[in-house]
Amino acid sequence: MITGTKIELRPVSLEDFKRTYEWRNDEETAKMEAGPGLFRHSHVSLEQIEDSYEKAIKKLDKREEGEFSIYTQGENSKHIGLIGYRELNIVSRRCTVGIGIGDKECWDKGYGSDAMKALIHYLFQTMNLNRVQLDTWSGNVRAIRSYEKCGFIVEGRMRNDAYIDGKYYDTVVMGLLKEEFQY
Repeated sequence: MITGTKIELRPVSLEDFKRTYEWRNDEETAKMEAGPGLFRHSHVSLEQIEDSYEKAIKKLDKREEGEFSIYTQGENSKHIGLIGYRELNIVSRRCTVGIGIGDKECWDKGYGSDAMKALIHYLFQTMNLNRVQLDTWSGNVRAIRSYEKCGFIVEGRMRNDAYIDGKYYDTVVMGLLKEEFQY
């Protein structure tokens, strides 16, 4: 198990994945997590969630991608989101990460930053990666602030790249090198 100061990252169970049904069908939560992919990510049935668990989570090849459930620590531990890595390149020693805190009660309380730091520590120390990258849409200010708290640096912007709720936003590309990371 991967642990932070406030969270634990655990393997994704079917029950965890089913819990995302509520989050993906909540307009605000889905928009923050999916951005321009909202039309694919939201308004899904429980059957679709279960089917994607069978296809995506159970068949993950950890050499290429990994997905974890985020749980709060302590006696009343609860599942609050998902985090993962993808596009792993073992030659360049880099990957792309993503996170979603689905439980709104846990927004703005440091759980996302703690989960991201714990995952990054694992990627740099255990998997010996040298670079972690991500992208988000410029309207997701809370996420950008959280990523910067973890040490990510804005490396570029793709102007008017994301269309969300009738408006264009930039895609913000961020990166973090092993030598820059402080855990």
